[in-house]
Amino acid sequence: MKQLWTVFEFELMNFVKAKSFVITTILVAVLLGGATFLPRFIDLSDMLGIESTKKDSDKDDKEQQDEEKEAKKIAIYDESGYFEDLTVLTETFSQAEEEATFEKKDSEADLKKAVENEEVDAGFYVVDDLHYYYYVVNNSFADSNAMVFEQLLSMIHKQAYCAEQGIDFVSFAEGYDAPVEGEVQVLGKDMENSFWYCYALVIVVFMIIVLYGTMIATSVTSEKSNRAIEVLVTSVNADCLLFGKVFAGAVAAIVQVGVIMASALIGYSVNHTYWGDKLDMLLNIPGSVLLTFAVFGIGGFLFYAFLYGAMGALVSKTEDINKTAGSLQMVIMVVYFVVLAQLQNVDGTIMKVCSYLPISSYSAMFVRIGMGKVSMVEVVISAIILYASIFFAGWIGARIYRMGTLRYGNPIKIGKALKELKNVE
Repeated sequence: MKQLWTVFEFELMNFVKAKSFVITTILVAVLLGGATFLPRFIDLSDMLGIESTKKDSDKDDKEQQDEEKEAKKIAIYDESGYFEDLTVLTETFSQAEEEATFEKKDSEADLKKAVENEEVDAGFYVVDDLHYYYYVVNNSFADSNAMVFEQLLSMIHKQAYCAEQGIDFVSFAEGYDAPVEGEVQVLGKDMENSFWYCYALVIVVFMIIVLYGTMIATSVTSEKSNRAIEVLVTSVNADCLLFGKVFAGAVAAIVQVGVIMASALIGYSVNHTYWGDKLDMLLNIPGSVLLTFAVFGIGGFLFYAFLYGAMGALVSKTEDINKTAGSLQMVIMVVYFVVLAQLQNVDGTIMKVCSYLPISSYSAMFVRIGMGKVSMVEVVISAIILYASIFFAGWIGARIYRMGTLRYGNPIKIGKALKELKNVE
């Protein structure tokens, strides 16, 4: 136990004292935490779609700027005769917050020529109350002219139809366009709100496993390549070397991710009203999900970290790590994409199976808790399977580590290593 603690302490200090670790942790934590305070100093109301928190003078300045914006020029050629008075067009576009001025053209050719020569921004050729052509030089995503005009033309058609049928249009409109009011009562999980933070947490745990797993494998291989392992194994038990590295990596990952997530979550909890609660879907994570994320995320990391350590012991050069660990990384990638692909079907068979497999339960289970229906019995069974698999992975990893640390030359194939495990004491 003393040897394990010594190795753990040494490896942990190597992680947390590294400049890259310190700089990355502090920089990302400060940036994310600081970003949550932005609405206190910068008016983001337009972007967020909330009431401005700035002073009325700022609001007046914005309104003045809006008034000073040049209105769009739109030409119209109307064969139907519905738009003799252009006031209705101006008022309709103004209500849709699309300020525009209109001018009549005598023919479709004149209309097209005005648009092509950029004398006007766009043009409408009205055939009748159900058909029109919209002319524009370059059509952009933000162009809503056609949509606003269609709504107006549809209203004109309804009025004409009611007149033909002898129907009072006002009564018709009140009944036909009566608003339907409804309120969603969520008795279980609201997937719409939980989708994005579950999506983000899946990415976070994936990055932790790949990043720190590779670092552990590189550390093992580096000790082999510079022959330091020959000295270490004479004074320290090989099992303690691997377990110490893995546990140190786990603690370092918990510290780094914990600091960064705490900075973002605490910062948002303090400033959520300034954000109009718009980021709740990403940063308002329930405690049950965070707890499950910690339990299963740490378990998943330990499971793969032992395997990464074993992969590192099978090669003598750091550049050979990717060759040996390629199959392991492929499994991690497949699990990652499968879980993300099933986020909209968390109660399906695939996710239920994934939540019990140790290779995938580290992400599938907390997703099911956040978005689906899962009982405490299922969570406990999944956790038992995962942590039992960790002990097995640790046992296998330690034996491979012990067998491969003093073997140099070409990378040892994983199949051959597993066959030779029976000869390892």
